[in-house]
Amino acid sequence: MLMMSLSFSGVSMETMMTRYRRSSTVSLDHSEEEAELSLVMSHGEVERTGPFRGHHGNCKVCVMLCVSALLVFVLTFLLAYVVLSGRYHCSLTGRGEGDERQRGGANAASGEGEGLYLGELRMMMKKLLQDEDIYNTVSQVSAEPHPPGSPDGTALASTILQRLRKLDMDHTWTESLYATLQFPHRSRRSSLHILDSAGMVLDQVQVNPSDFCPYSASGNTTGGVVYANYGRPQDFNWLRRAGVSIIGHVVVMRVGGGVSFAEKVWLAEKNGGSGALIYPDPADLPQDPRRLGLNTHTAVSEHVHLGSGDPFTPGFPSFNQTQFPQIQSSGLPLIPALPISATAAAKLLSQLTGPPCPPSWRGRLPYVRCLVGPGLSSGRRVQLVVHNVMRPVQLNNIFSSLEGRMEPEQYIILGAQRDSLGPGAVKSGIGTAILLELARTFSTMVTHGFRPRRSLLFVSWDAGEFGHVGATEWLEGHLSMLHLKAVAYFSLDQAVMGDDLLSAYTSPLLVDLLDAAIRQVEHPKHVGQSIYAQAEHSGGSWRIMKPLYLNSGAFSFTAFAGVPAIELHFSEERAYPFVNTPMDTASRLQEVLGGRLGVAGRSLGQLIGEMVLRLAHDHILPLRITSYAQTVLQFSAKLNKHSAELQSRGLSPQWVFSARGDYSRAAETLQRAIEQSDIHDVSTARRYNTRIVKVEYYFLSQYVSVVESPFRHVIHGRGEHTLSTLTDHLSLLTSDPERFNETRFRRQLALFTWTLQGAANALSGDVWSLHNTHTNTH
Repeated sequence: MLMMSLSFSGVSMETMMTRYRRSSTVSLDHSEEEAELSLVMSHGEVERTGPFRGHHGNCKVCVMLCVSALLVFVLTFLLAYVVLSGRYHCSLTGRGEGDERQRGGANAASGEGEGLYLGELRMMMKKLLQDEDIYNTVSQVSAEPHPPGSPDGTALASTILQRLRKLDMDHTWTESLYATLQFPHRSRRSSLHILDSAGMVLDQVQVNPSDFCPYSASGNTTGGVVYANYGRPQDFNWLRRAGVSIIGHVVVMRVGGGVSFAEKVWLAEKNGGSGALIYPDPADLPQDPRRLGLNTHTAVSEHVHLGSGDPFTPGFPSFNQTQFPQIQSSGLPLIPALPISATAAAKLLSQLTGPPCPPSWRGRLPYVRCLVGPGLSSGRRVQLVVHNVMRPVQLNNIFSSLEGRMEPEQYIILGAQRDSLGPGAVKSGIGTAILLELARTFSTMVTHGFRPRRSLLFVSWDAGEFGHVGATEWLEGHLSMLHLKAVAYFSLDQAVMGDDLLSAYTSPLLVDLLDAAIRQVEHPKHVGQSIYAQAEHSGGSWRIMKPLYLNSGAFSFTAFAGVPAIELHFSEERAYPFVNTPMDTASRLQEVLGGRLGVAGRSLGQLIGEMVLRLAHDHILPLRITSYAQTVLQFSAKLNKHSAELQSRGLSPQWVFSARGDYSRAAETLQRAIEQSDIHDVSTARRYNTRIVKVEYYFLSQYVSVVESPFRHVIHGRGEHTLSTLTDHLSLLTSDPERFNETRFRRQLALFTWTLQGAANALSGDVWSLHNTHTNTH
């Protein structure tokens, strides 16, 4: 009805303007006639009576009527413009960005309720974001350790809830659940001893009672010691090729190497290890407290569940009303694991015998020769004892939302971990601070005229230290609807560990959005340069983009729920060493940043805010739906290199090539259709957005169990169905042909290809748009 009224008004105004131009011309001609007649009469001294006098009076009346009509028309026109356009621009934002007003398209307000233009919203957000609030919140959150279920944790949750309730949000609420968490036993301490050849205790290795790996197996083990570098797959492969047996021995590994604690312990167990010890090496994490380094007696802690969420309710929500019997996650380790300090590791590794390690494995522990074991001098052995206990804990997730005006059923979600086993300035403080600052900023923007098309959801998650339990349980409880509603997820965890290098762990669908954002935001350390310009100067902005990783707060959203997700980190070349330690305090983080904690946090918040603005403002969701075609193309090239070997085994990669082509064509066809459509039409935009928002979900394999393989995404997930597993298996054709399993490879290839073809079919839209040709190959 509004569009019809606008169209009708446009016709009426055009008609009135035509009549106005004609009447103006007539009036002008009459005025010229009167002037000429008056001039003749004055020269000829003609009497000023008769018909000319009456005509002159009538013309004056006509002029006055025309002028009056013109004034009425102008006033009516202006009043109609104000009423129909409904655009009241906020004085807070100024009148810049004039070029964006002229362009229209996705950057201009549509007249359908967005109100302000994108340029004005950027200026408003930039003015509202505050440095001081970010620093103060980090200090408040990280004042004391605040693990889930503790008095300090409960008090902090209450504080954050009250702060959100004071904002002009549409809805603020909490959701509670019970989950099984693990903590050190209160009376029985974990220990580490060196035994002599007779099995008697020879020496005790100092272990801090509060240091533990959540979800480690409890128990004890005795054996030799094997040094396995970072505990990566290639490290264990080297040990196997070198003839070093791990079976029955305790494996010592370094923190880092791009491998989580959970993956290290899982690989140690898979290769026959009986226990795992993980330490921070000075080569990876600075160890000098005088130069902002760790104390050499400090250990780094992290959970060891190879998964996320409550490990006793894998694949389904851990709500307190759930009556299902517990099912233990296959990601729980069966061997004990313990974090130890660099001093403790040096005491063990200095006594190793056996083959020398590769040069790249050498760390910087003092008085340690790089040997791999498994023997210790004089026939000594190590005894590892771990005493941890499981207990149910009530968790509280806190939510606050701003409803969208045009597509409120679509959510843009921002979340941060709230809990921490230590002070957690980086682990929970900075993320919580940026979350609250963005919530305050966007709610204030709404009061100043911002009308988001889509809803914004701000969430403070509980039990992040235990594998993002709060977030994962919420995902499991809402899995059936999130792929229809969740546009994107922004994880704010560990957002600031420096202010120099930006890393973006992201779904490929968000790459274009991020690329546009880093061009808009100033670098926190290099004044006058955008983040993009600084990245290009340092080797290329492409270095910013990185794949999602298991311990990321964004991982479960994409790999489990099929929601495009991203996690951003500002860091330094020199690693921030205090994460997951008792030394992760606001004062140390501020010192590392040279007093610029608030500035760095504000810059990261502005970067997130820029992307959120685009998602909340644009008519068509700015997601790169063609990105996965490029990812699969790279794999297709690898398949092609091995085509001769595969065909000799009766395997054909043609089905993969066909599925990739179908997906690529479907994505490009949809992209062209969007470009050729009227995106300002509400129903058209909604129809396309409904298809775009499901793209990530299409890559969740429908052919594996969510309980047995919760990370079903074939690109980012874990399991036999994933592209990474398929690629690793394919590489065996050249590296180790004897280990290549043809039957297993057929299954892997089928699982991946079926999912890819399904994504292509779904993206194509209606069934009559499908033109697949499947060739039956044997």
